[in-house]
Amino acid sequence: MSNVSVVYFSGYGHTKVIAQTFAQEISANLIEIDANGDIQEQDWVTLDQSDAIVFGAPTYMGTAPWQFKKFADATSKKWFTRAWQDKIFGGFTNSASLNGDKQVTLIQLQTLASQHGGIWVSLGLLPANSKSATREDVNNLGGSVGLLVQTPSDASVDEIPSGDLETAKVYAQRIATITNKFLA
Repeated sequence: MSNVSVVYFSGYGHTKVIAQTFAQEISANLIEIDANGDIQEQDWVTLDQSDAIVFGAPTYMGTAPWQFKKFADATSKKWFTRAWQDKIFGGFTNSASLNGDKQVTLIQLQTLASQHGGIWVSLGLLPANSKSATREDVNNLGGSVGLLVQTPSDASVDEIPSGDLETAKVYAQRIATITNKFLA
């Protein structure tokens, strides 16, 4: 069985719920980037020992927040030694708007993984884009690069659309399945 870690920043708690939902689905390690953009020293060891790393961040003003960027910059020591070369990577983002330039954040996460020599896993799902589609459907936002989640700005952490949380579970299973195939 693969060792997957989810490293994320959450400003208001919504991204944390997504990270928890993802991690619970496949018993992944959860690593939270704190309000100062830092993780614990032991977390670096956990990431090094992981077969797959999933990045999670909200989208603020068209990109991941500075706390995630600080973490990303701190990975340069891993980049220099190629510590994460050939690991499996994936990512997710959340914002209040249906679009909200979430694609830019996913590309930022994908680029970070590529800088490390990683292998990015796409969402791998068709979009739920018919007239009868609802926010309860899997991949209602039509993501392909990674997981997209939309939570209205006035919604509590308990009001994340169920379809987005189900999409997180399906994506978690995909990451685990591909990582296991890669390790075989």
